[in-house]
Amino acid sequence: MTQTKRSLAVLGSTGSIGTQALDVAARHQERFRVVALTAHSSKEKLFAQVRAFRPLLAGLTDRRFSLSDVPQELRFCRWVFGAQALKEAAALPQAQDVLVSVVGMLGLESVLTALAHHKRVLLANKEALVAGGALVMKAAQAAGENMLLPVDSEHSAIFQCLQGADGNAVKRILLTCSGGPFRLWEKDAIDRATREQALRHPTWAMGQKITTDSATLFNKALEIIEARYLFHVEPKQVQVLIHPQSVVHSAVEYEDGAVVAQLGTPDMRLPILYAMAYPERLPTGGAALDLFAVRELTFDPPDAVRFPSLRMAEESLLAGGAACCVLNAANEVAVNRFLAEGGGGGMTVGRIYAVVEETLQRAGHMPADSLTDVLEADRRAREIATSLLG
Repeated sequence: MTQTKRSLAVLGSTGSIGTQALDVAARHQERFRVVALTAHSSKEKLFAQVRAFRPLLAGLTDRRFSLSDVPQELRFCRWVFGAQALKEAAALPQAQDVLVSVVGMLGLESVLTALAHHKRVLLANKEALVAGGALVMKAAQAAGENMLLPVDSEHSAIFQCLQGADGNAVKRILLTCSGGPFRLWEKDAIDRATREQALRHPTWAMGQKITTDSATLFNKALEIIEARYLFHVEPKQVQVLIHPQSVVHSAVEYEDGAVVAQLGTPDMRLPILYAMAYPERLPTGGAALDLFAVRELTFDPPDAVRFPSLRMAEESLLAGGAACCVLNAANEVAVNRFLAEGGGGGMTVGRIYAVVEETLQRAGHMPADSLTDVLEADRRAREIATSLLG
């Protein structure tokens, strides 16, 4: 049987998700053709990728760069610079799939652009659903069935567990997390924690922003919001489970009591390749899960007092409007300051929680009926959070 080759645009190709996507694309060259690559400022890494994959389009979103920075031998493809690079890559006629792994609100605009051009979006950007969930889901529905596929490991796991459900009612989404470095800490100790302590994640090796979010459980708070939109459930139907072994990536509980879970090693190539090859499964080249080596699987309820990020996520969903966008923006501003100061100037984990909560209160109700509304809510939230930080 002849397999169809999928053409792929990778937005954020030099980041962790982007490089792993290219790794599995290279492993299955007969199945994937990379037609567009974009990066922000890692030009040398992007140049190496362009040499290897020879796309039709490449771009650097950092406005400091221009065609004069591109080696002559790499000008065989079209080069685009600044924010326009993402727009053109997301709308490239030759691309069937667009992997959106850029960080920040540019991801929301990229997702909406790709869906408007009837591209299948492989989503690895949190801001798109957290800040503009209703807009994205409306665009995805207009684009067609299964045109928005999650790449995040937990949401990919849930999506996999829903395959073959054939309309059976879902009772709960069981969203797992490792619990991070503060899983067993008392509240006062968490509130006083510094950057160095927050960055000591027991399971995953990630960038500083997401590692900090995993420590505060803001990462899980954002995933609650994403799950609500992706899987059309109410906030109360999303249950977070603290699962330090990181073997069960998430699960779905059905109305008849059955719980279907997805297990695997902590390897992001699995959810990335699952989205790229959907509905097929292809080998990642990674190690398989050895069930005989798994000694125990434990699950504990989260503590919303020690980790108020979970409470704020549910409250933001219930508040509606742009509250989730405000939560995300305020957290990003606070975490950036936390990472820059690392405990200096009184910047601790507890201060992150306080800044986000105060920003939500001061912002009040803001609409999220259009991309303009969402971008304005994001701008206003960042302004408030910055002023609170001094």
